[in-house]
Amino acid sequence: MLEPSHNNELPVIPAKRYFTIGEVSELCAVKPHVLRYWEQEFPQLEPVKRRGNRRYYQREDVILIRQIRGLLYEDGYTIGGARSHLSGDNAQQDSTQTKIEIQQIRAELLEILEILK
Repeated sequence: MLEPSHNNELPVIPAKRYFTIGEVSELCAVKPHVLRYWEQEFPQLEPVKRRGNRRYYQREDVILIRQIRGLLYEDGYTIGGARSHLSGDNAQQDSTQTKIEIQQIRAELLEILEILK
């Protein structure tokens, strides 16, 4: 789940090494103050800071921000839930949920097959 499907509406990430907070804000449809807040909440998000404490994000950071945005705005996660999801704490829970969803889809497909017969 590098870039969730809802992020298809966002602009393509240009082939640059570093992005300013304003550029990332436009690329991810998130205000700059939200990006600064997310830096405090998500330890994985650490932009490079240079002169005057200016932030410079790399491509991986932009992808991570889009993933965080998807978890919070589209999937309905809380900050804590998104943080634990990104850190991998929910791997077993996600696996179980995926298995249940596959079983449901399989059952629905079998019902459709019976109807078609």
